[in-house]
This record gives sequence, C-alpha cells and structure tokens, in this order.
Amino acid sequence: MVAKISIGSSLYGALCYNGEKVNKENGRILGSNKIIIPVDGKADIGQMAENFRMFMPKMGKTKKPVLHISLNPHPDDRLSDQDFEILAREYLDKLGFGEQPYVIYKHEDIDRHHIHIVTVNVNEEGKRLNQDFLYRRSKKITTELEEKYNLHKAQREKISPDTPITKVDSNGDIKRQVANTVKMVGMRYKFQSMGEYNAILGLYNVRCDTADGRVNGREYHGLVYFATDDNGNKIATPLKASRLGKFASRTAIDGRFERAKEKIDLAPTKRKVADALSQSSDKDDFVAKLKERNIDVVFRYTDEGRIYGVTFVDHDTMKALNGSRLGKDFSANALNARFSQQSQPTEQAPTATVVPIPTPTNTTSESQSTSSAGTAQTQAAASTQNQTSQSDSGDYDFTLPGLDLFQPGQSFNPDEEEFRRRMQRKKKRGHRPKF
Repeated sequence: MVAKISIGSSLYGALCYNGEKVNKENGRILGSNKIIIPVDGKADIGQMAENFRMFMPKMGKTKKPVLHISLNPHPDDRLSDQDFEILAREYLDKLGFGEQPYVIYKHEDIDRHHIHIVTVNVNEEGKRLNQDFLYRRSKKITTELEEKYNLHKAQREKISPDTPITKVDSNGDIKRQVANTVKMVGMRYKFQSMGEYNAILGLYNVRCDTADGRVNGREYHGLVYFATDDNGNKIATPLKASRLGKFASRTAIDGRFERAKEKIDLAPTKRKVADALSQSSDKDDFVAKLKERNIDVVFRYTDEGRIYGVTFVDHDTMKALNGSRLGKDFSANALNARFSQQSQPTEQAPTATVVPIPTPTNTTSESQSTSSAGTAQTQAAASTQNQTSQSDSGDYDFTLPGLDLFQPGQSFNPDEEEFRRRMQRKKKRGHRPKF
C-alpha cells in the first residue's frame, strides 16, 4: 500500500476536490471524526469546512495546517468499504492523528479504487502536531498494515530512462499520468520556450499554460497543466503544478529553458528537416518523410487556416526546435507560403480562338496593309513568347532544396509574384541556407 501525503494551507480546496468527486458520483464518504456527514451521503463542502474550523484556532503560527493523504492498495487487493475505513482509521492512529478531525473519502473514478483523508495538523490550542520524520513513519505504518492484513506489497512506480511515454488515457488516473508525462519529458527532452515545451507535451495529450496574476497584493507566476484528447480539447479539471511536484513548477521549467540554450546542437535536426523538405511534394508528404526520420512536426494554425507556428520534435536527439531556430527557410511563414501555393489548383491557360480575317479583293493596298498588320502581330506574339520563356528559365531557376516546386502556372498570381521577387532579392544578397 502506497501512502501519499500533501501538506498545504487550503482546507477548502482539499474538501472541494474530494467533495466534487462524491457529488458527481465518482466517490463516496466512508467515515469521519468530529465532522458531521449529511445523511444523504452528499458532501456539503461549506458546512464541513465550518466543522473543521470549530476545532482549529482562529489565530495560529502554522502556515500549512492541512494534511491531504491518499492510501493506495495494490490493484490485486479487493477491499470492501469497511476494509478501507478500518485501514484509514488505524493508519491515522499509528501516525498520531487519530483524535484529529478528519474525513475519509473513497474515489471510484478509476479502476484502482483508493481512499483520501483530509485532516489538520494543529490541535484546538493551535499547537502543531509532531511531524518529525512524517514520511518515514508513514512508510513503516503501511508496511505493518500490509503484513497484518495480508495485503500485497505495493511500491511507488519508478521512472527509468527506458520507461516509455504514452498518451494520457481518459479512463485512467489523470493526475498520475500527467505527472509522469511531465516528469519524463523534463528528464529527457531539451526545449527553450513554452511553445517548444507544449509541442512535446501535446504528443502525449498534455498541455501547459502559464498562470500569472496577483493575490493579496503579491504577484504570482505559476503553471497549470491540462489533460486533453487527440484534438487538444480539455478532458479533466486543470492541475496546478504544485499538485504534480516541484519538477513541474515554473521555476523548474524556466531553469530547463536556460540550461537547454547551452546544450542544443541544431545541425543534426536541420539536416534531416532540410532533406525531408527537399524530397516532399506537399505538406502531408513532408510530415510523412519527417516521421521516417523520427521527427514529429507540430503546426499551429490561425482561424483562417494559415500556419503561424511550427515546431520540430526530434526524438533521436531528444529536443524540440521552433522552425525559425533552424533558419528562415523552415519558419512558419516560409512553410505556409510553400504549402499554400502547392494546395492551389493550377489554372488552365485560356484557349486561343482563331477568327479568320476575310481577304478583301477590291484594292491591293488594303491587302498589303492587312498583310503588314498580320506580320506585325505575329512578330509581337513571338517576341512576347520569347520574353516569357526567358523569364521562366531565369527568374525561377532556384537552387534552394525543394524550391523547384514553386513553378508558376500560366496565369498571374500576385502572391507567387511577391514570393518570387523576395527570393530574387535574397539571391542578389548572396543568401543561401546553411545545412
């Protein structure tokens, strides 16, 4: 049996978290001490908070008086509600909290049923209870209970360098899955911005948002994590970084940003992306060719469907890189221009209609005049065709990888013309991408 202990300052928050499980029929209240439980089994969060405050001093020095404990038996242990309640009360007695006000909840939202206990670590006089070696004592107690009741020995899940990262399963323990994903991503990958961080997390149905604000005149800067579905939609209650662990905090992630700057080598990823781009025929083909090179690409779109962000996640070198870090040719603007032009249908050249000109018979001068005019038109058309041919062979003779796909159709496109001029200016300045 694994016991997890959280020490905090928000009694209402702990009661609300468990009370919502009960009121949504994802849990039930098994028992309590000194706290009144409604007869209908529902959780009256406000009334329960008032009951707790009756046994707590209004003024005290303890800044974090709340203990939120979860007891997690091995999945192979089949325990009844009564068994759970007995374990919880005996655990609290051995820990020294048996006379404190507390509430025992059973969570049933996942297959592995477990219990939560909310209590306080100060007595009615405001004196803090003994918390010395709290976690060590807790471990000893759970071992004793396993032996006494013949339970399976359950250990905390250990994360090794070989542990695979999997997508969050909405039917599983959301908090545990999100915490494991965040921890393993932080251990293995290098990233330098929130966008790059989210590009990796998003592959496993997790998202992170910054939470900045002011409380009681003091600024705070934190992070909030979400579990999502494959389309990026939230599927569970947001999780503050503090609930996952220090590894998920704003301080820890900002530190990873800074350390990554000194360790990231762009060259290997840039070579693979350039190679895939030069061989791809369209965006889908580009994504597929990157997959073959063990790279995931994450595009971000505006409401109009324009690409405004792109991040490459290289699983071989374990790093995430925004396209602009690799060079302008791999930026969101460049890729949007390329793929949007490729997706446009090629316009057919208008078919020329030949209108026969009747030959006048009454005057020779008119015939000569008409003949001269026809010859002039033929020469002008030939000159125009020659100029167009020269323009096609000169202006679009790009040497950058894959830019041969930008061949213009026979109709004029202002977006293509602007892109062509921009590339010409780069050529005149001697711009070449470095691979």
